[in-house]
Amino acid sequence: MSHRGSLLCLPSGIYGWDVRAGDAVSAAALERVFAEAGEIDQLLLGTGRGLDFPSEALRFACRDVAIGLEAMSTGAAIRTYNILLGEGRRVAAALIATE
Repeated sequence: MSHRGSLLCLPSGIYGWDVRAGDAVSAAALERVFAEAGEIDQLLLGTGRGLDFPSEALRFACRDVAIGLEAMSTGAAIRTYNILLGEGRRVAAALIATE
């Protein structure tokens, strides 16, 4: 399986995500994630090649639905997602494309 562009990896499947930069991630951009909050304990936010810290509003929005938020480069987020998923953890990923 192959995907291009930014992605949301959720318990219900993998979806294209129309976000191209870390500073464009908002609660509205994560609406699909929040709709599945009951099945997600941790959200890994891959912010591209570098690290962009999520806004305070985004951190509070995740906290309000009991989802832990971890930001890191997209490569690190993919590796971490695969490990946690393999352990059977309730994890999701929002991955900004690096190209």
